[in-house]
Amino acid sequence: MFERHVRVATVTPEEVKNRLEAGEDIVILDVREAMEVAMGKIPGAKHIPLSELPQRIHEIERDKETILVCRSGNRSHFAAEFLQQNGFPNVKNMLGGMISWDGDIE
Repeated sequence: MFERHVRVATVTPEEVKNRLEAGEDIVILDVREAMEVAMGKIPGAKHIPLSELPQRIHEIERDKETILVCRSGNRSHFAAEFLQQNGFPNVKNMLGGMISWDGDIE
C-alpha cells in the first residue's frame, strides 16, 4: 500500500513551532496510533492513523500546506509520499517526529 520512492519535502520541528507561533495557516496531521496521541500531540493537530489514511484521505484539504508528524519521522514520511501520489502537492514531513518536538503538547 505504501511505497517509498517519491521525494518528500521536510521541515524541522523548530520551523513548525515557529510557524505555528506566528499564526500561519498550516495543517498538522499526526499519523501515530491513538495510544501514542493520547500521550500528547501538537496543539490543533488533526489525528488520522497511518493505517486509516487511505480510507480517510477525503478529510484532508488538498489546497492547504500539510505537515505530517509521527513518533520519529518514518511513518509520516510514508504518509507524505502517499498523499503526494494522490494529488496533494503541498505536504512536508517533520524531521525527527514527536521525539524531536520541544513545543507545547495537548
